[in-house]
Amino acid sequence: MNYYSARELAESFRTVRKNTILIAQDVPEEKYAFRAFPEARSVGELLAHIALACGMQYQLHAVERRSSFEGFDLASFIQRAKAEEKQARNKGQIVEMLRSSGEKWAGFIEGLSETFLAERVHMPPGSAPPSRSRFEMILSVKEHEMHHRGQLMLLERLFGIVPHLTREMQARMAAAGIKI
Repeated sequence: MNYYSARELAESFRTVRKNTILIAQDVPEEKYAFRAFPEARSVGELLAHIALACGMQYQLHAVERRSSFEGFDLASFIQRAKAEEKQARNKGQIVEMLRSSGEKWAGFIEGLSETFLAERVHMPPGSAPPSRSRFEMILSVKEHEMHHRGQLMLLERLFGIVPHLTREMQARMAAAGIKI
């Protein structure tokens, strides 16, 4: 039995994606080409990576409904995704990509059954653990995005932007009469 339903999983993902979109909107378009170091993804590539990150899980769980990675060409899938995240896009296109891919993913997961979420998927050889529940795999999309969102919030600070979550917390504190 899961204590976190598909509906709750979808809503928590939508919250994470909403916050990512707010960051994407806060960062000026001229900063989308910024790279922290030469081998790093640019801000735009990182946002595109986030938008595309649910693609593999969508393919595995929604399209193919695989119970194993056997026969799945993971290397090719990753190479195609890396090439796609490097495609030139403007800020508006990236924000729309985040919106549409996020809603497609959340729409898929909100209707999943507890039985489906509990199913085990056999991972590629050498993986530890050798299998994971679909729930764990689907939850990992949100965790992955939150990891990258932390990077984006640090970049915002470097650009002189106070992240929206900090601004919101400061407003709540001020409304409560708490000085920070």
